[in-house]
Amino acid sequence: MPLKISKPIFLIACIMGLTGMLASGLVWAKESLRVVTWAGYADPEVVTAFERRFGVKVEITYVTSDDDLWYKINSANYDVFAVNTAELQRYIDQGISVPIELGNIPNHNRQLPRFQDLTSIPGLTRNNKIYAIPYTYSEMGLIYNRKRVKEVPQSMSAMWDPDYRGRVLAFNASNHNFSLTGLLLGAPNPFELNEEELNQAARQLVKLRRNVLTFYATAEETVSLFSKHDIVLIFGNYGNQQVKALRDAGADIGYIIPNEGALAWLDCWAISRDASNPELAEQWINYSLEKPVSDRLTTEHGLANTVSSAQDSNQNDKIIWLQPLENPVKRQALWDRIISGDSLESF
Repeated sequence: MPLKISKPIFLIACIMGLTGMLASGLVWAKESLRVVTWAGYADPEVVTAFERRFGVKVEITYVTSDDDLWYKINSANYDVFAVNTAELQRYIDQGISVPIELGNIPNHNRQLPRFQDLTSIPGLTRNNKIYAIPYTYSEMGLIYNRKRVKEVPQSMSAMWDPDYRGRVLAFNASNHNFSLTGLLLGAPNPFELNEEELNQAARQLVKLRRNVLTFYATAEETVSLFSKHDIVLIFGNYGNQQVKALRDAGADIGYIIPNEGALAWLDCWAISRDASNPELAEQWINYSLEKPVSDRLTTEHGLANTVSSAQDSNQNDKIIWLQPLENPVKRQALWDRIISGDSLESF
C-alpha cells in the first residue's frame, strides 16, 4: 500500500530541499561577466582565479580581427572588451564604449611611466573622460638576420636597400604600410595623408613590392619563410611576439626600434554600455593589471605588457601609437592595385 504524505509535510520537504540546493550552489545563479577579447589576453588560469576571488562566472568570447570584434559587440551584449586605441574611436562615437572611473582601477598606478598619463596617449580620453585602460601593445619594429645584414639597420628604409632584393618580408596590410611609408617620407601626420601624399606613398610601396620576397599575414608564416629562404629583414608587425616565435624556432635575429620611430598598436580594456555591473567590469580591468596576470602576457605569449619593462624594449624608445586613418577605403583600394602589380607610373 503506497505511503501517504500529507500536503503540509510535502511542502515543508520541498522548501527544505530547495533551500539546501540554493545553499549548495546548485540552483543559485552566479553573476556573470561577459568578456570579449583576443587569444592570450584571458587564459583559463587567469579566468579561474578571478572567478574564485570574486565569486562570479566569466564568459570569454574570442575575436580574430577588428571587424570580428565590431560585429560581435554590435550583435550581442557584453560587459568589457579589448580594443586598440585607433578602433576605440568608433565605439565612443556610437556610444558603445562608456567612461571608466579611474579611481576604481588602483593598479593603474603600477603601470609603466609611459602609460601613467592617459591624456598623452591619443584615443584614450574624450571630453576629459577616460574610455580605456592600456593592457598590452606591440611595437612594430624591424627584425634583422644577424648573419646576413651588412650592418645593424637603424631605419625601416633598409627594407628598400637594393642589396636585399628578394630577401625582405613585409606585412600585407594597407593601413600600416601607408602609415609607415608616410612616416619615412616625412609626412606631418602619417595617419592623415592627403591625396598627393597617398600617391607618393603608393609609388614607394611599388618599389618595396619589387624588393620583398612576399607580404606575409601571420607571425607563424614568417617563421616558416625564414627557415626556408635567405631572409635578411622583416617588418615586425607582431613585434616582440613575433621575435619570440622566431627565436623559439632557433632563428639568430635582432630587433630594433628604428630612428624614425615605430608604429605601435595599443590594446586596451573598455567597458560596454551594456555592462550589467560596471563595477565588476572595472574589477576585471584592475585584476588584469596585477603583475602576475600582466607578466603572463609576456612569459606565455611574448606580448609586451604595461606593468613590466620588456627585455628587448627601452623606456625611451620612440613609439607612435596608431590613430584613426583619413580614408581606410582609399588606402585599401590603392593597396589592392599595388599588390596586383600596377606600375610606378600609374600613381
